[in-house]
Amino acid sequence: QVQLVESGGGLVQTGGSLRLSCAASVRAFSTYTMGWFRQAPGKEREFVAAISGGAGRTYYADSVKGRFTISRDNAKNTVYLQIASLEPEDTAVYYCAAVQLRLTTNGRDYNYWGQGTQVTVSS
Repeated sequence: QVQLVESGGGLVQTGGSLRLSCAASVRAFSTYTMGWFRQAPGKEREFVAAISGGAGRTYYADSVKGRFTISRDNAKNTVYLQIASLEPEDTAVYYCAAVQLRLTTNGRDYNYWGQGTQVTVSS
């Protein structure tokens, strides 16, 4: 059973930054593609960023390129999302997800999900 636990969310002002963490209780963590998704009130869940297992290739949604950075520490079974230059439009619940597949941006491909962490950006 894979468990994912996010942390690091909070209330920040426009232009601020946060680092979200996702701790995974899973064997062979390094073989999993890890993704971050978010869901704002009244909107559908959307892809934010992903990092593959192995070589650690990354991919970002256009809306966050240059502001968000995904990384992983396989020794700690943890994936991070560094968020900079936050905007009110970034307000959402951020979810961590995992799958033992090649890098994918499709939420339907991910088998395991965390409970989410709230990020609120005030203007």
